[in-house]
Amino acid sequence: PAMSPAALLRALPLAALLLLGPARAVRQARRPNVVLILTDDQDVCLGGMTPLKKTNTLIAQMGITFVNAYVPSALCCPSRASILTGKYPHNHHVVNNTLEGNCSSKLWQKIQEPYTFPALLKAMCGYQTFFAGKYLNEYGAEDAGGVGHVPPGWSFWYALEKNSKYYNYTLSVNGKARRHGENYSVDYLTDVLANMSLDFLEYKSNFEPFFMMIATPAPHSPWTPAPQYTKSFQNVSAPRNSNFNIHGKNKHWLIRQAKTPMSNSSIQFLDDAYRKRWQTLLSVDDLIEKLVKKLEVNGELDNTYIFYTSDNGFHTGQFSLPIDKRQLYEFDIKVPLLVRGPGIKPNQTNKMLVANIDLGPTILDIAGYDLNKTQMDGMSLLPLLRGDKNVTWRSDFLVEYQGEGYNGSDPTCPGLGPGVTHCFPDCVCEDSYNNTYACVRTLSAAWDLQYCEFDDREVFVEVYNLTADPHQINNIAKTIDQEILEKMNYRLMMLQSCSGATCRTPGV
Repeated sequence: PAMSPAALLRALPLAALLLLGPARAVRQARRPNVVLILTDDQDVCLGGMTPLKKTNTLIAQMGITFVNAYVPSALCCPSRASILTGKYPHNHHVVNNTLEGNCSSKLWQKIQEPYTFPALLKAMCGYQTFFAGKYLNEYGAEDAGGVGHVPPGWSFWYALEKNSKYYNYTLSVNGKARRHGENYSVDYLTDVLANMSLDFLEYKSNFEPFFMMIATPAPHSPWTPAPQYTKSFQNVSAPRNSNFNIHGKNKHWLIRQAKTPMSNSSIQFLDDAYRKRWQTLLSVDDLIEKLVKKLEVNGELDNTYIFYTSDNGFHTGQFSLPIDKRQLYEFDIKVPLLVRGPGIKPNQTNKMLVANIDLGPTILDIAGYDLNKTQMDGMSLLPLLRGDKNVTWRSDFLVEYQGEGYNGSDPTCPGLGPGVTHCFPDCVCEDSYNNTYACVRTLSAAWDLQYCEFDDREVFVEVYNLTADPHQINNIAKTIDQEILEKMNYRLMMLQSCSGATCRTPGV
């Protein structure tokens, strides 16, 4: 008997289908595309997502919002390295934003870069890969190959030399330097990234799935908004929440050195910064809208996962620290994480404890790669995205930071002694070389705790019960049950030495 057309198609191998050429047959067989949008210094605790109305409509309302998403280190370079490698800082060894701290160093290029998830996507999964924006803070440094260095794993490479800027920057365009000036229509970096992304979607190959990573400068300093947004949010100031402009008593010495109340000039500065941060995000919102529209026009939106996140949080006046990140508190380590894509139901929130080390494993899982072949510390979020029931998940997570600083003293603040850095005019410093700590952040049905130890002369300990004290005002290290303290200390030691599968055990 003659076969029906459908049966005939089923009987043919894929190669024959490609020759037959019905686009639909190919479309259905193709693995999903993935887009990862990474902002720079965007908090979630202090209203950082508020300006992004389109992003909320196009990603959050069409998918899932992870309300407990964290970074293992509240600083750009270690955090970005964790995204790329799926590893904790103690395993990828990028500890701060300096070349000495392994940020985009020769060592990083040799030992970690060949095993990042984009390198695996391209080499093992047949994805075409596109990068645009800020990569690592020291990328392009002369001592580490300059902008001629294109990391393995990228088919298209448009990376910013060094740290976030909006104008007057250099891009590495597949290894060739391209200078940009200060003409808004052709140079404003957030818009340049949007246009490059649309060009990629227009001209890429249609025979392979794609992965795009777009890393905006916004809302990092120097907070230069697009000209049409300089008048936005005139009445907005930084939130005056319960830990704003208060003395951080019972906290480690770096927090105790902050001056309370803050000077009027510091408050004015942080309010102004807060407003400008929001203004710069309006261009990110435009980028998201253009990207989603383009995917829709191309007929690719339904087969594309879109992830939106940030490399760390940020503070503006909490515990009287004017503005920065790199502290262990929620406002610095918690980030937005929104995902839409195939099989994700709209308008969901998920409370599981997730982290940026999970992004690599998730994206490889989407591409069909066997995660057992990787050395990644994170876990695939795919079961959570699909809404699988009875998923065994982690209850705790490691946060680690190695202070940045130098041995000299700050000439404007000689009284503070050597080693402090990132100091404000009123001699409040945001970091120092012994601002080095490790924490275990525990979140389960029964517990919402944070336990931190400092590697300093005091071996200072901070413990917070976030159920009773969400703003982390009261350090309960001296009053908490000794047994709980010992368990958390033990768990911290286990996590600090974990690697791969041992980082994913459920905890205590």
